[in-house]
Amino acid sequence: MALSPGSSERAPRLPRRLRHRAHNPPISAPLRPLGVIFPPAPTAWNGEYAAESGLPRSAARADEAPSGPGRSSLHHGSGAYARPGERSLSREVRLTFVSTCATASRDLSEPLAGTAATASTWLLVEQPGPWGTEALTASRLDPAVGRALERAAEGTGVRVALIRRPGRHADLHTGARHRVFVAHTRPGRSWIRTTALDDPARLLGLDLAALGAGDPGGLTLRPHEPSKPQKPHEPHKHQEPHDPAADPAAWEEYTGDPLVLVCTNGKRDRCCALLGRPLAGELAASGVHGTWEITHIGGHRFSPTLVVLPHGYTYGRATAQGVKDVIEALRNGRVVTDGCRGRSAWERPGQAAELAVRELTGEDGADALTVVRTEGEAPVRSVTIAHRDGRAWRVSVAQLAAAPPRPESCGLPLGSPARMEVVGIRTVRRPAHGVRAMAAGRL
Repeated sequence: MALSPGSSERAPRLPRRLRHRAHNPPISAPLRPLGVIFPPAPTAWNGEYAAESGLPRSAARADEAPSGPGRSSLHHGSGAYARPGERSLSREVRLTFVSTCATASRDLSEPLAGTAATASTWLLVEQPGPWGTEALTASRLDPAVGRALERAAEGTGVRVALIRRPGRHADLHTGARHRVFVAHTRPGRSWIRTTALDDPARLLGLDLAALGAGDPGGLTLRPHEPSKPQKPHEPHKHQEPHDPAADPAAWEEYTGDPLVLVCTNGKRDRCCALLGRPLAGELAASGVHGTWEITHIGGHRFSPTLVVLPHGYTYGRATAQGVKDVIEALRNGRVVTDGCRGRSAWERPGQAAELAVRELTGEDGADALTVVRTEGEAPVRSVTIAHRDGRAWRVSVAQLAAAPPRPESCGLPLGSPARMEVVGIRTVRRPAHGVRAMAAGRL
């Protein structure tokens, strides 16, 4: 219903949840559950950037019913909100809501390079069923075990995450065997080992420091607890049978297709569920057998996002065809840089530097380049990249605050996440012997 300024009719009564907002309209602040409100100045629409905010106005939340193609808007005037499609009592101010953090990042063309999570080694534990925000302690996995694994991994270079097969995840309490993968990602030394366990608590026997350094000798498991504890005065009669999984030799070498781990935990960020789960389902249905869902790899705003193991290359804004191209390339020892966020073996400046050298030289060998060292402090670091043929480059990487502000995750206030920008590359003419050896995977 539209009312003229001089009409004597009363405005429609607002729902209770909107009355407080009507008298306290927020400006440039998070509005839950609808999203982020931009400043009320309808100067530029349809994907353009308004001068006063610098943010796109065309995105609509993926989980809201839009009032137009790609948009959901309210009108504000005379201290009251009107329903979508209605005019307020006086001036009209259009407010548009960001659909998700992924929409804002995509519309801002936020660079992907140098945004991958850092992990030299990944410990992946299968845990079906629902996941909470902090999945290691909010799932059907014993929270004490999840908490202990998380603590044990600190400072080792190992990242612990839960995985599950794509599809529906019924909230079942049945005890199933848990598939476990351990994957090391450094060039020339990458590997995956796997086993299946009835009790994930046995993973507390792993030597995570050794695994973080790429040593498979750290694949030791805690023995099974005796089912019937013996009394101190009784002779030792019962002996647990030898469990081959307690030995490194019992872990099988994984020789299947690369593991494709798609971030899908909607409790952590709704983009991961709305965009990641359909991608994981499509990949699995199309025969990509190494597809798993994973709890968290960082960078929700780049959804759908995934990591491919054992190489550790992470991708953002992925498509099913793009993932298949990545897998086919890695089967042949090559890496696809389109949509690549970086290799998890490196810190973020190293990730950006490696991708910049690949762009400069056209090198696509997955294990051809190594980050030898990173020197200096923010905002500008010097990263040395070595090729296995002996060439080397020194890359200057600046750490900058992304502008304009954008939500780093759905529901969070606007922020300015750090981004890595390569500002210079120069050839190192005579790399030292140690640099050449490291690039060849001998150090």
